[in-house]
Amino acid sequence: MQTRIVHAIAGTLIIGSLLLGIYINPNWFWLTALVGLNMWIHALTNWCLMYLILNKIGVNKDDSHCKSC
Repeated sequence: MQTRIVHAIAGTLIIGSLLLGIYINPNWFWLTALVGLNMWIHALTNWCLMYLILNKIGVNKDDSHCKSC
């Protein structure tokens, strides 16, 4: 479940910052770069701030709710 939430948040931030960068101010592209950098760091080190936040608020780590998968 955490993985799906992290991907949804990252995708929303990327699309949102791209739209803000195009229509409001190009400085919003820095947010896109930071999200990409965080994804790159996670791929190399297996550390992600969003996973830490989700653990703190008690989001389940596995997809045990899906019995037919």
